Amino acid sequence: MSSFWERGALRRQHPVVAVRPHDDAPEPSGRWPLGIPAVAQVLREGLEFSPGVTFLVGENGSGKSTIVEGIALAYGLSPEGGSRQAMHSTRPTESPLSDWLRIQRGVGSSTWGFFLRAETMHSFYTYLEQNPSPRGDVPFHEMSHGESFLALLASRFDEPGFYCLDEPEAALSFNSTLALISVLQRISDDGGQVLCATHSPVLASLPGARILEVGEWGIREAAWEDLEIVQHWRSFLDDPKRYLRHLLD
Repeated sequence: MSSFWERGALRRQHPVVAVRPHDDAPEPSGRWPLGIPAVAQVLREGLEFSPGVTFLVGENGSGKSTIVEGIALAYGLSPEGGSRQAMHSTRPTESPLSDWLRIQRGVGSSTWGFFLRAETMHSFYTYLEQNPSPRGDVPFHEMSHGESFLALLASRFDEPGFYCLDEPEAALSFNSTLALISVLQRISDDGGQVLCATHSPVLASLPGARILEVGEWGIREAAWEDLEIVQHWRSFLDDPKRYLRHLLD
């Protein structure tokens, strides 16, 4: 017969089961961000979440970062990066999407979370220096962009919570991107959950991850090999000169 703790573990769900629109969420329109097809779809249908890692993949302007940001803020995470406790803010630029969303949490799940967005990391490191963590931190500003990024992953991505990442590959080399893949796999194996917006076909290749392709159609589930970014990268690497000839001519 299973113990009390084992039965509790069996009942525990992943942190986010679904994101639902509020009853008073606005109708899609030409006003930003309501005119973005992917955002409009989330506000019509919501978004179901699976355990483990979910990637949002799409071109610039497709809405993937807006959606990750809106969900991170609706979960209670700091808008410019950090955990629930972070109060870091420089110049508010967030969309109102988070105000229109509600999080359906998993029963008994962890409330820990962290929002990592590449565009605000420099100012976030300054915030950490001014508000030192009890656990201690390395001197992020004295490290390269990629090194500091990986150091932050090692110190903050250490509990089975809900992690939102916005284009983390921007700071990383090929090998460092592989290191990030191993971090995301560890989070998934430990019962955590990840939502990540990315342009990287390398990062999106994580085995077992759910991939949502974002574009003019809205949001659709896709296999890695069918992604537009994978097809473009394959064509380019097969013959860069032929690929670039169409652009440079």
